[in-house]
Amino acid sequence: MPTAIVRVFRTPELRNKVLFTLGMIALYRFGAHIPIPGVNYGNVQACINAAQAGSSRLLGLLNLFSGGALLHIAVFALGILPYITASIILQLLTVVIPKLEALKKEGSAGQAKITQYTRYLTVALAVLQGTGLVATARSGALFSGCPVASDIVPDKSIFMTAIMVLTIAAGTACVMWLGELITDRGVGNGMSILVFVSTAATLPGTLWAIKQNGKIAGGWINFGSVIAVGFVMVGLVVFVEQAQRRIPVQYTKRVIGRKSYGHASTYIPMKVNQAGVIPVIFASSLLYIPQVIAQFSSSTSGWKAWIERNFVMGDDPYYVIAYFLLTVFFAFFYVSITFNPQEVADNMTKYGGFIPGIRAGRPTAQYLGYVLNRMTWPGALYLGVIALVPTVAFASYGGASSLSGTSILIIVGVGLETVKQINSQLQQHDYEGFLR
Repeated sequence: MPTAIVRVFRTPELRNKVLFTLGMIALYRFGAHIPIPGVNYGNVQACINAAQAGSSRLLGLLNLFSGGALLHIAVFALGILPYITASIILQLLTVVIPKLEALKKEGSAGQAKITQYTRYLTVALAVLQGTGLVATARSGALFSGCPVASDIVPDKSIFMTAIMVLTIAAGTACVMWLGELITDRGVGNGMSILVFVSTAATLPGTLWAIKQNGKIAGGWINFGSVIAVGFVMVGLVVFVEQAQRRIPVQYTKRVIGRKSYGHASTYIPMKVNQAGVIPVIFASSLLYIPQVIAQFSSSTSGWKAWIERNFVMGDDPYYVIAYFLLTVFFAFFYVSITFNPQEVADNMTKYGGFIPGIRAGRPTAQYLGYVLNRMTWPGALYLGVIALVPTVAFASYGGASSLSGTSILIIVGVGLETVKQINSQLQQHDYEGFLR
């Protein structure tokens, strides 16, 4: 590891990219601590300290993706979440709307157009979510049970509300711009890096809250057990995320003019976890809907008490079963819309490729669909286990919502992908030096 770091900083081009990425990360974390105008920061801090002793998990996922900026009602309160939501929506609409599907097939020009639509949708979602956040803070529902929650926003005029919403939307646009700058001039995918930073930023505070949750001996025992479980989960995630099945593909030799093309052997990599972290995010977001309805409902009926009893802590059997089933369902759903066996088979036929022992065309598509289903089952079950084990294991520890399966998947997945890109650039630099 020290040798690799030295090699990175000895390579001028890669060193500049790494330093630029670190600078953008520092700017992003700085914006996550600047409160928006119209907010009484003293009352916010008092409510945050009171909420850390509570057991509500209502805003845990949103606060996780903002790196803690959401509860601070900072300029970057929404973080990268509106962009993630917009990207997922556009990806789903690509399967439904023929025009978007045609743009996707146009290559880089079509992808640039889809990216532009994603930016517009991100700003619109930022305005919508910012309005919801400001309304929640004004009503005092952002920190339920805090005595000064209703005084977080002293000025409740329409003008001040508009200023707050515009500030949050502008902060989201700035975060999106920082992510694109990292992608263009830094190392790795900028949006993934920002999600990684937001998730990792909450870990020190979470571990310290676990340490403070008991007496001296009990606190250290809790801390050690959480670290041990975390290492085991990280090892499992690394093992499964790297696992893949390689389907061999051969291309026939083609003669065009005086040149011959093809006659090469390659493979189609099919990962065990083909869906990534998206199914866990979908399942978590869907399970927060009943909590939101119960939070803003003034009714005292039995259904509200049942939701608050079974869908708040995260360790209730109803919550666990629903979380697991939704994760498995969304894993199959997302894989089915992102990997089209028929399209892959048609592209192979177009360029003269075939799988040894499988006829081209429809048989190839059927074979790829069969392999995909067999690979998705263990991947979906793995996602369900990863999502549930930390949630259930840490449900009794105060402030452990950041140690969910979602955070572990994000940190490990983005870390592995970034290290791969750095290694590939180092190898490319070595090759260039050898050819000189």
